[in-house]
Amino acid sequence: MYTAADRAYLQRNDSDFAREMSRGLSLRNKAISPKFFYDAAGSALFEQICELPEYYPTRTEIAMLQKHAAEIASYLGRDADIVEFGAGSSVKIRCLLDALQAPRRFIPVDISGEHLLNAAAGLRADYPWLAIEPVVADFSQDFDLPMANHGRRVGFFPGSSIGNLLPAEALHFLQNAARLLRGGGLLIGIDLVKDPAILHAAYNDAAGVTAAFNRNLLVRANRELGANFNVEAFQHYAFFNPTLQRIEMHLLSSTAQEVRIGNERFVFAQGESIHTENSYKYTVASFRNLALEAGFQPQAVWQQHGFSLHWLRAPA
Repeated sequence: MYTAADRAYLQRNDSDFAREMSRGLSLRNKAISPKFFYDAAGSALFEQICELPEYYPTRTEIAMLQKHAAEIASYLGRDADIVEFGAGSSVKIRCLLDALQAPRRFIPVDISGEHLLNAAAGLRADYPWLAIEPVVADFSQDFDLPMANHGRRVGFFPGSSIGNLLPAEALHFLQNAARLLRGGGLLIGIDLVKDPAILHAAYNDAAGVTAAFNRNLLVRANRELGANFNVEAFQHYAFFNPTLQRIEMHLLSSTAQEVRIGNERFVFAQGESIHTENSYKYTVASFRNLALEAGFQPQAVWQQHGFSLHWLRAPA
């Protein structure tokens, strides 16, 4: 069930979508935040992406979590509140729950309220001994967590989702996480710089699921904002930018067209794009330096097939 705070957040998120879509399409280089991908349909499409043969991060990270679960649990410690940022379906926390030492609570945080609450219900059925308190929030912004129950807080941020944030935004997130997790720590997944061909395949799958995920942003705008996007007139376009060490994802207008959202009109030239997502790739050293700048103390690192897991100790 939605709490009053959940309902208020969802209403606020709807108005944020309208405002940011208007602002983003008014820019010289049109852009919209990737956080708006994750309505119920977008969240379901992303779960499909995670199972694609080309999309290596999910299966690699799950394999690492399973292999190193006992060692990771020793860092997370006993009697902790486990906070998962961008929890989604909370598949990966299941790799750790059986290895963790008597966790007090699991607090999944996600912007997609319906998807989050359904996932929390599934976890309650499978782990009836665990207190689960979902929080509907945008983890890239400042937000508060339920009051601590006299234990440590440790964070879990899998999937290299921090790569969706611009460098300044990533630093802000880590600084906020260091504040929220003071006295505990953060386990975070980081995708590493690798062969661009591997990256290209991961974001341009043969089945077209990533393309559908990208275009779903326009489907959502049509449904929720009364827009009139011709969804099929926009092409999925993703590529690796070696200078910025990031995947960029765009929606390219295949023709000159005009789009209406409410009383506003936005003109697209043929070939003009909406920049919908970045996915920054790090080296182990560059991410550890970022974590240090945010106030964390980097400790353990696990690596496999161009992906890494980092345990960061939060300030005391």
